[in-house]
Formats: sequence, C-alpha cells, structure tokens
Amino acid sequence: MPREIDRRAARTRRALHQALLTLMLRKGYEALSVQDIIDEADVGRSTFYAHFTGKEDLLRSGFQLLREELKEAHSAVPATAAASHDHPLGFSMAMFEHAARYADHYRTMIGGRGGAVTENEIRLILAEMVRQELPPTLEGDTMPRDFVVQFIVGAFLTTLNWWFERKPGLLPSEVDAMFRGLVLDGLSPLIGDQRR
Repeated sequence: MPREIDRRAARTRRALHQALLTLMLRKGYEALSVQDIIDEADVGRSTFYAHFTGKEDLLRSGFQLLREELKEAHSAVPATAAASHDHPLGFSMAMFEHAARYADHYRTMIGGRGGAVTENEIRLILAEMVRQELPPTLEGDTMPRDFVVQFIVGAFLTTLNWWFERKPGLLPSEVDAMFRGLVLDGLSPLIGDQRR
C-alpha cells in the first residue's frame, strides 16, 4: 500500500509542477494564485497543501527536478566532451541543450516573469555545477574562487538571455562555443590554458 501512495503522491506533484509551468507560460508567475494552479492540475486545495506550503514552495521544489535532469544530461555527454581538467566548464553544453529543449520555460523563468525566486534557484544550480568543475585551487590564487564562480554564472545567464532574445535560431553548440570562447579566454590565466 505505501508504494501506491508514493506513486500517487509523485503523480500529484508532477501534475502540480506541470500546471505551474503551463500557467507561467500563459500568465506569468506573479499573476498566478494557488487556486489557478489547483484548477489547472485538477486537484483539491487540501491535496495541494499536503505537498506544498504555497506557490513559491512548489516553484522551488521544481528546481530539484531541474537539477536531476541537468546532472543526467551532463553525465550523458561523451567522455571526450565531459568536464575534466582538460576540458573545463563542460556543463555548459548540457545546459544550453536543456535550455533549447525547454526554451519557452527558460524564457519565462529567466526573463523575469518567473520572479526573483526562479533566478536565484537557477543561479544556485549553475553555481553548484561550476564549483564542481573548477579546479580545487586556481593558479596564483589572485582571485577568490567564489568570485570566479559568480562571474561564470553571470556570463552564462547573460548568454542565455542574449540567445533567446536576439539569436534564437542559433544551435546550442554555436552558443556554447561563443560562451566558452569568451569565458575561457578570460579564465585561462587562473585555470591554465587547458583547452584542446
């Protein structure tokens, strides 16, 4: 019986997340109410509150799913292109490909309609990925590691916005090449010129 309850709970949570994403595309995050979400998902108010404390909690929990998808996508990258000391910032291709698959959702979330919560959560996910990929120590220790992480995250988000707003026809690989070229040229004194 507990397994059936777990499956039902997972199904309910997925329905609520899907309703949130659908409504964000339609109305924007700020305009949404919990009532809108439960109507779209076709669940009761008490069911919603059994899983989440409010729409912000629902939004935040969705980022755990994003984290898992990105880790899976990144681990699926061939070993020759995966992150390593010989190929720094290998996360970027997986991120750009994920963004291309879910472009409408990214535009909604990154473009401001998803609210400050969304941008903060995406920044946290990116920072976590960047920290994992940077060498443990930067050459010369001339800049704080956290500053370098935030620089890369900011550059990535700026590139993502530019891509969606100005050049949506570019392929993920083309955007990734531009991002990596600019960022790695700036970082090469800190992480060494390790590109192939």
